Amino acid sequence: MEQMPSKEQILQWITDNPGLVAKRDIARAFGIKGAGRIELKRLLKELEAEGNLAKKGRSYRDPSTLPPVSILVMLAPDAQGDQFARPMEWTGDGPEPRILFIPKRGDPAMGAGAKLLARLSEVGLDEYQYEARLIRALGSNPIRVLGVFRTGAEGGRIVPIDKGQDKEWRVSRDMTLDAKDGELVEGEAIGNRKMGLPQARITARLGDPSGPRAVSLIAIHQHGIPDQFPDAVIAEADRAKPASPKGREDLRDLPLVTIDPVDARDRDDAVYAEADTAPDNPGGFVVWVAIADVSYYVRPGSALDREARKRGNSSYFPDRVVPMLPDVLSGDLCSLHEGVDRACIAVRMRLDAQGAKISHRFVRGLMRSAASLNYEQAQAAIDGMPDDVTGPLLDPVLRPLYAAYAATKTARAMRQPLDLDLPERKIILSETGEVTSVAFKERFDAHRLIEEFMILANVAAAEELVRLKTPLLYRVHEEPSPEKLDMLREVAEASGFTLAKGQVLQTSHLNRLLSAAQGSEFDELINISTLRSMTQAYYHPQNFGHFGLALRNYAHFTSPIRRYSDLIVHRALIAAHHWGDDGLSAFDIENLEETGKLISDSERRSMAAERDTTDRYLAAYLADRVGSEFAGRISGVQRFGLFVKLEETGADGLIPIRSVGREFFHYDQDNQTLTGADTGMTIGLGQKVTVRLAEAIPMTGGLMLELLTIEDRALPRGTAKRGRFNPRKPGKAAAKDAAVKRKVLRRRS
Repeated sequence: MEQMPSKEQILQWITDNPGLVAKRDIARAFGIKGAGRIELKRLLKELEAEGNLAKKGRSYRDPSTLPPVSILVMLAPDAQGDQFARPMEWTGDGPEPRILFIPKRGDPAMGAGAKLLARLSEVGLDEYQYEARLIRALGSNPIRVLGVFRTGAEGGRIVPIDKGQDKEWRVSRDMTLDAKDGELVEGEAIGNRKMGLPQARITARLGDPSGPRAVSLIAIHQHGIPDQFPDAVIAEADRAKPASPKGREDLRDLPLVTIDPVDARDRDDAVYAEADTAPDNPGGFVVWVAIADVSYYVRPGSALDREARKRGNSSYFPDRVVPMLPDVLSGDLCSLHEGVDRACIAVRMRLDAQGAKISHRFVRGLMRSAASLNYEQAQAAIDGMPDDVTGPLLDPVLRPLYAAYAATKTARAMRQPLDLDLPERKIILSETGEVTSVAFKERFDAHRLIEEFMILANVAAAEELVRLKTPLLYRVHEEPSPEKLDMLREVAEASGFTLAKGQVLQTSHLNRLLSAAQGSEFDELINISTLRSMTQAYYHPQNFGHFGLALRNYAHFTSPIRRYSDLIVHRALIAAHHWGDDGLSAFDIENLEETGKLISDSERRSMAAERDTTDRYLAAYLADRVGSEFAGRISGVQRFGLFVKLEETGADGLIPIRSVGREFFHYDQDNQTLTGADTGMTIGLGQKVTVRLAEAIPMTGGLMLELLTIEDRALPRGTAKRGRFNPRKPGKAAAKDAAVKRKVLRRRS
């Protein structure tokens, strides 16, 4: 059995380390493992029984002292105007200590009886023993509610829109902010509920529930995305301090730069490249990728960790972000801002002249970003238009980065990852939240450079952990199912292209299809159909490879500020390299599969909420253009109608079957077509259409369309009642054609 510490040693260690007071922290400090933990537990119980330790939850502290972060209650100012506070919990012997509250500029006024979370410093004076500085007034992180305001005789009520919350909130007349009946409002809980409905006060009026300021909030609540941090999480984040250089490799002399969108909310990756001067690698490069060391601040089992795992990822909307971590971390201490020291985990990769990675080395370091650039700014510099920031960086930093990226194109071409080219649309909002335009996001080599280096770093992380036999979460992407491939093959053939069958599918086969469609009128359709044929990527402790990237080993390492998966990979690297006590915990390892499922589900939840928000914004944008005509392509065929993607905005709308034509239609699920019973006209995926916008519903994001032309031809006039659909009564020609197609499909399968 290990040498056990004495009770005096345990007490002294707890006094010296007030922030590490859980039993596991004490065990780690004294090197106690296995059966020795039972003896440690006995010693701690004895100290507790003797009154030398106080236990709260799983933590221990000296009962004669206050913890460094405590909840206080403000007292009235004394004759000299000083404000003192008393601790909410005092278990020590003798009178409770006096605490002087020291406000800083910008602190809210704290009246008598106000509760606050405060950071304490022991001063040991006769007049008072502690000084307190405000972390957060506890009333500033209350329960929030989003709902529709309904007026009443004594004020009104908030009827929540959250599907999981059916209780209403009472609002007194003096707390309504003059909200009107039917307005969408934000409120916060106040007071203690004794009888009847809980009470709230309105903090913001958001106007029409179908208006632009309500769009993302409704999606957040409807999809159950946590958008409020508990007090304990906020307090833990507020206690965080910049990392010490101790035990870290000093990378501050490397001119690492961040390159992000112009409106980036966090910066978790930085890059640097230079020519490799080693004689064994002629024409090669050394590429550094440094990633924010979030694991230093978010320790396993902490309140921050539990909340981050629950959220899984940050969710991004056109007008707001719901972060995985509180802003003090995501926007400050963990963000790799220009000119400040930041903790990081970095990988140094050597690439050969063709851009293939030949070696890598991971370090836990301290860096200082040389510049915070955006994509447009970096690209403009390379294109001959540097500014005051990029000018001095052009030769030493930017040109070597682009040269290394140019080399990786050769390795990428040999690997043949899936080369989808889907135009990404960006919704532009005014200051009041209205959609002013829907534009295509420009893609520069600066975007591709960062993407390629992040992929290389992710591969290096996975390979390193495989080599060191350390558990991790892989990013898994399995190949498409035969059924989805058959559907893609039908779309390709209907558009005049081919996708061979009877061979082991590789991404190169799909890339040939995408290349054949490039520049044609079916370009976007083939790209979208190929994307839809893919399986969804997910996180799992078993490695099933990444089909889309054509990679055997792949894990997410580069975005720990906004993805919990990356935090797990960081902890795995810390544990594998013995960099500290904040690596993978026993809980992390035992629950990897469950964690993988949780964060895969939360990723899909965010994607659904973001998609719903985009649909609602597009519907709001088009609402005043009802009656206008638009060009589009058929992107989906169902029994009940056709889905059309509008070319101008990328919005998806529905043409109900009743407005397709004046005849019955036969639905062929195998071929994704509708065939007219009288005319034999076949409507299928990819066809060019002109439609009229019949209805736009911002509240749901729905667009209803009327079909005007197909492939620039007016609809033929059938003899049946307009808009009817009957799969049992197709015309003879259509039935014969459908039978032939089914026979062909059976032969192929």
